[in-house]
Amino acid sequence: MMSGVTSATGSASCRFAQHFVVCGLDTETGLEPEELAGESFEQSPIRRSFRSKVLAHYPESTDRSPFNRDAVNMLCMPRGLSFRSQTDSRDSHFHSFTVARDDGTHSYGFVHMYYEEVTSAQITAAMQTLHQMHHVEHHSTSSSSHSTSSASSPSTSSMDSLVSSLDESDAASLAERPLLACLGCTVGSFQPARDTLYVSKALCLLTPLPFLLAARHFLSQLHQAVTSHAAPPLPLESYIHNILYEVPAPPPGRSLRFHGVQGPIVCQQPGPEELPLGDYPLGEAFSLLGVENLVRLLTSVLLETQILLYSQDYQRLMTVAEGITTLLFPFQWQHIYLPILPAPLHHLLDAPVPFLMGIQRRDGAQRSTLELSNEANLCFVDIDNHRVDPPEDLPLFPDQLELIQEVNEVLLRFGLQPYGGSTTTKPAPAAPPCLSSLVLEDLMEDRRNGNLGGEELAVLERLQALARRCGGGGMAGGKTLGRAFEEEEEELKAAKMNVQLREVFAGRFTSMFGRYEEFVIHSAPDLESWLGNREGTSNFDKGSFLSAQPATHLHFLSRFLETAMFSSFVDSKVLSRWADREPLQRVFDRRLERERLYNTFEDDPGNRHYRKCTVLHESVPLKRETKEEKLCQSTVECQNMRGMGNIIFWGKGVQYQSERMKR
Repeated sequence: MMSGVTSATGSASCRFAQHFVVCGLDTETGLEPEELAGESFEQSPIRRSFRSKVLAHYPESTDRSPFNRDAVNMLCMPRGLSFRSQTDSRDSHFHSFTVARDDGTHSYGFVHMYYEEVTSAQITAAMQTLHQMHHVEHHSTSSSSHSTSSASSPSTSSMDSLVSSLDESDAASLAERPLLACLGCTVGSFQPARDTLYVSKALCLLTPLPFLLAARHFLSQLHQAVTSHAAPPLPLESYIHNILYEVPAPPPGRSLRFHGVQGPIVCQQPGPEELPLGDYPLGEAFSLLGVENLVRLLTSVLLETQILLYSQDYQRLMTVAEGITTLLFPFQWQHIYLPILPAPLHHLLDAPVPFLMGIQRRDGAQRSTLELSNEANLCFVDIDNHRVDPPEDLPLFPDQLELIQEVNEVLLRFGLQPYGGSTTTKPAPAAPPCLSSLVLEDLMEDRRNGNLGGEELAVLERLQALARRCGGGGMAGGKTLGRAFEEEEEELKAAKMNVQLREVFAGRFTSMFGRYEEFVIHSAPDLESWLGNREGTSNFDKGSFLSAQPATHLHFLSRFLETAMFSSFVDSKVLSRWADREPLQRVFDRRLERERLYNTFEDDPGNRHYRKCTVLHESVPLKRETKEEKLCQSTVECQNMRGMGNIIFWGKGVQYQSERMKR
């Protein structure tokens, strides 16, 4: 439940994915109401939530790769099962989550939720029965509001518990029985003879690292294959086996291209000198809240107040939570971290400790409907309404006005509205579909005539993969080949923006704590002595450090030095005398070394002036993206065991081949 270093250890971190999970309706157990969803039984049964189950997961839980069935099920479908009829919207949705591991790290879950038709006669009949009983009880209650006749009708919870006991014969007879004439055809009713029933289902991929874009592409392609009338080239189980066992995680400083169900997928890891992996779009987080609000939120997180995110959209909760924790570099959140808090765990909101949690807003619900025990130390973030209500007496972040101005400039360079309330950017002009198709046809003709070299052939392969993903350059699922190129450009643009925004905030911490090592106290002669006196030993000269800071920064810094995240940071520095430094601290310290090399620190830190970030350039991962476009000659290709296509690594001009590939 704590946010720590995202990299996992052991064999699991050697693979791109740890588990593949399917959650949905268990037809054997029937419809079980989700009692903790907080819904009113006055709602139509088709609008209520029911318990979901883990229907399948691969591989089975092992000591090296444990699987928490209950936690994953709750986070895949936080509100349980949802039912729809043919008249309702049945759009698929994507969201992600984090789940804690026993070793203190956490895995990332990526979920593609969609609706499929209910084919079980028992479930269909059960839903019809619930509607009949609901209508009878509702009609009886409304017509006898000043009498006690409603007490004789069975309770809704009793009716729900009866539904799962229906056997097949009951189900068949109920399905054929006409509805009572008094029921009529009301809004929200369900009749099997007239309506088609659909239920939500979730495909989930668990990974040790936040490979947001790659996981989203894989699940989307898998869902398209599941719902397509045309069979994929290989059985779907082959693609799942491939992602779990044959696709490794890219090594640090390398990119990886592997084949999904319908086309190539790319992911990459930063090098050891770069900022940690951060796939979640910071531009979206700034657009949702506005720059000033997000800086207030960052300040609240740094001072370890209670943070509650509030939105109808699960992915917005994750985008803001992951975005804000990414900006903490080189520090790490040390407390409860649940960006998506399922309904059964809402009691954790009463915990008298710092937390960063998110809950879904019910339709039409307001903050006043929440029962929050301690709001004085709470930062309430209403994402959908672009509001941040900070806790009482929240200090300003050092040089806050200058920081906001610099972030605004970065956002404007990317065509993004910096003031909150909008997540749209100025769209790039898309290539006309007919032009894209002509280019593809010309390249294919040149290949047939032997007029293409190695680099041009690589470009053609990429175009053909995009065409297959989009249905041959025409319309497929509303997407054209030109639109696919546009989406790739948008992803690259978002990655560049992420790097530049993160560099701005990393630069602020470099400026504020550039000389922190001078104030670290190394009093213990060895590790055993330090561990034995850890609780009663001060590792940082806070008074001397604060006396060297600008007066306007003291309100914030005096409180920040008392936080668990700063104490953990200093402890790691002390421990580095006897053990390897933490990855984030190693990157930060090397940045400080470069700053000292170029003598960028001011002689009088108490009178320092705001200095804008000077490293707003494309980082190594984005240069690797450029190499993907060219598919340069430093790639090593190798065939997968199950004939799934090629896996390609590329890096800084150095060939790389894993032991798995040498088999």
